[in-house]
Amino acid sequence: MLMWISDKWQDFELIDCSRGEKLERWGRFYLVRPDPQAIWDTPRIDTRWNMRDARYRRASTGGGSWDKGGLPESWRINYGELTFNVKPMNFKHTGLFPEQACNWDFAMNKIRTAGRPISVLNLFAYTGAATVACAKAGASVCHVDAARGMVAWGRENAAASGLSDAPIRWIVDDCAKFVEREIRRGRKYDAIIMDPPSYGRGPGGEVWKLEQNLWPFVSLCAGALSDDSLFVIINSYTTGLSPSVLSYVTESIFTKKFGGRSESRELGLPVTDSGLVLPCGATCRWERD
Repeated sequence: MLMWISDKWQDFELIDCSRGEKLERWGRFYLVRPDPQAIWDTPRIDTRWNMRDARYRRASTGGGSWDKGGLPESWRINYGELTFNVKPMNFKHTGLFPEQACNWDFAMNKIRTAGRPISVLNLFAYTGAATVACAKAGASVCHVDAARGMVAWGRENAAASGLSDAPIRWIVDDCAKFVEREIRRGRKYDAIIMDPPSYGRGPGGEVWKLEQNLWPFVSLCAGALSDDSLFVIINSYTTGLSPSVLSYVTESIFTKKFGGRSESRELGLPVTDSGLVLPCGATCRWERD
């Protein structure tokens, strides 16, 4: 299986992974977090397993909690010219998915080499890492997420990267409803990035299941792409959903309408101690020829 590997990090490192957990370095702090992909029982020889600054422990009843010790509430890390605020929070997350760095690189390169102004729609935009990357490359960005706290965090990340005055629209809304309104307004975008959840509930109790909702949602988004569209990125962290499924969707919708081509691969992070790669979800990239 071909992978896109995010191997250009300096401030983040996946040191080791074993027995359902991974040992990571985030700046100067060491975190241990659960990872369901790490099913192997390789020996934990690295002494930094015992030097961790925080560990997220799952509870037998569901959920879990951080054993933080002296870990600060937040700190910053850099990826090239981008700066992000890291904040350990519920459900083991830190507000950043470092395996997405290869997608930030892809988007920034496409924007910078387009030779024209590019507008990007970032859906299920979370804390805005892709928003910051695209804005840093010179695009105007519309950042949409249903969670007000995530949009606020995105603003913080933009400010940390020197983008407080960049042309970014910050929208708290249901993504599908927002896209429907943009289409009615006749507003188009040159690129779309989406990171839809595997499962979720909207503010009105609407249920989202990726397997049921991805096709109609991507079909809807095709109506918001400009005739001179540049690229689409779709991320999936749904276990059991093959990357080739994403290619089938994008080929059937975007390539059929606009031409171009799509490619899907697993995302991966290099593991320092083993020299191997930990799979971290899947991505499909559609782009014009």
